[in-house]
Amino acid sequence: MSDSDAERAERAAFILGLRGRGIRDVAVLRALELVPRALFVDPTLRRHAYEDVALPIACGQTMSQPSLVAAMTEALALTAEHAVLEIGTGSGYQAAVLSHLASQVVTMDRYRALVSEAQVRFKVLGLRNVTAFLGDGTLGLPARAPFDRIIITAAGTELHKALVDQLKPGGLLVAPIGEARQVQTLRLFTKEATGLVAKDLMAVRFVPLVPGVATTL
Repeated sequence: MSDSDAERAERAAFILGLRGRGIRDVAVLRALELVPRALFVDPTLRRHAYEDVALPIACGQTMSQPSLVAAMTEALALTAEHAVLEIGTGSGYQAAVLSHLASQVVTMDRYRALVSEAQVRFKVLGLRNVTAFLGDGTLGLPARAPFDRIIITAAGTELHKALVDQLKPGGLLVAPIGEARQVQTLRLFTKEATGLVAKDLMAVRFVPLVPGVATTL
């Protein structure tokens, strides 16, 4: 079996595993199948690329396990007309998955190194509808707002008003809510005329959402 054949077999098993973990949205599964997770992991961890595990990345951050990426993506109920804001670029894997489902994806991170590496990966994959920015995720990106969907991949005890303000009426926002270094609750928020309506999805663990831009990385 050639390397390419082995990779295809590995990715096919990966998708079957996600189906076994309850991911049913065919479009979401196809998006995950199209994005080579191996490109986003440290080469020393390549053997774990298609396992359902979180992996460490640069700047002391982590890359969520694929089943969680899939579940968060599924919760957004994306269509090809949607513009998405992601807070917490990390490796860029989640944004790459979103790019196959949405019209435009804007992703932000406080670490320059992560943004630069993600931009290179997006270019390698030819993803023209993803833009990565260095910035304070708690402030969002007003210049590109409003957004149909917002996904936050770092935890806080509450939602920042700036992000809620940048969500369109009727829009959806997915975020982990809770204290750092503790079990948090992944919640889906719908922006209705009377305010946000929340639905608890699952227990999760994410790194904290830290304000500001890192000065050294």
